[in-house]
Formats: sequence, structure tokens, C-alpha cells
Amino acid sequence: MTYYQQQVLSLKKAVYPNDDLAVRVIQAKRYIDDHYGSVIDLDAMAREACLSKFHFIRSFRKHYGRTPHTYLKEVRLAEAKRLLQKGIPIRHVCFAVGFESVPSFTRLYKATTGKPPRKTSKKAIPDKKVPVAIPTFIKKIP
Repeated sequence: MTYYQQQVLSLKKAVYPNDDLAVRVIQAKRYIDDHYGSVIDLDAMAREACLSKFHFIRSFRKHYGRTPHTYLKEVRLAEAKRLLQKGIPIRHVCFAVGFESVPSFTRLYKATTGKPPRKTSKKAIPDKKVPVAIPTFIKKIP
């Protein structure tokens, strides 16, 4: 084994002292990425990682710097933004990304992005104003 390989292994052990734990947390993250549109609770995420809820939260935060719930919200909001920019109605986007009510989705979206979903929607983005010609047969009302 070369010196370089030894250094990589020692760094790996320092960063990921338990390879099995890292694999489990990554598996749970992939589960969140694949199932964000359905109802996912902490129990389901922890079951996917084969860990207790409390150990799972600590491990997830250690690896990703945020809690699983925060990560799930981030994934849902990122997908919601993408769908809104495509012009999909807010109500459909809300339920497609896993939120249970439009008001809670709107409140969270606005708190996170700083603007309501209707401002992000493709339909809400106004095109350049084009002057409209008024037909000559319409008389101006004094």
C-alpha cells in the first residue's frame, strides 16, 4: 500500500468512522429524494436507514449539516419552484410535492424564498407590454 492510499484511508476513517452508518444515512437521503412527493415521516426515514429516530437525526445532521425534516422541506420547495416555473398551477404543485394544504405550502414557500408562489409562477411573469391599437370605430367617451 502506498503512502497516498494510507493517507486516504486515515482521512476516510476520520471523516466516516463507521462506513455502515454512512451507507445507511445515504440510503435514507436517497429515499427522501425519491419519495418527497408522498407522505414521509421521521419513522419511515429512520426505518429506511435501519436506525432509531434519534440516532438517525444525529447521524443525518452530522453527514449533511441539517436535520432530515429540513432536508425534506428543501427538496420539496426546490421541486415546487421548478414546477411553478413551468407554469403548473399552485394547487397542483402543492399536492405533487407532498404538502397537505395550499395555505401551509404558500406560507412556507414565501418564508423561504421571500416571495409568494404566484410570483414565481410562469403565468405570473408578465411579458413585455405591447401597445394595443384601439380600433377606429370605437368612439372616445368624453
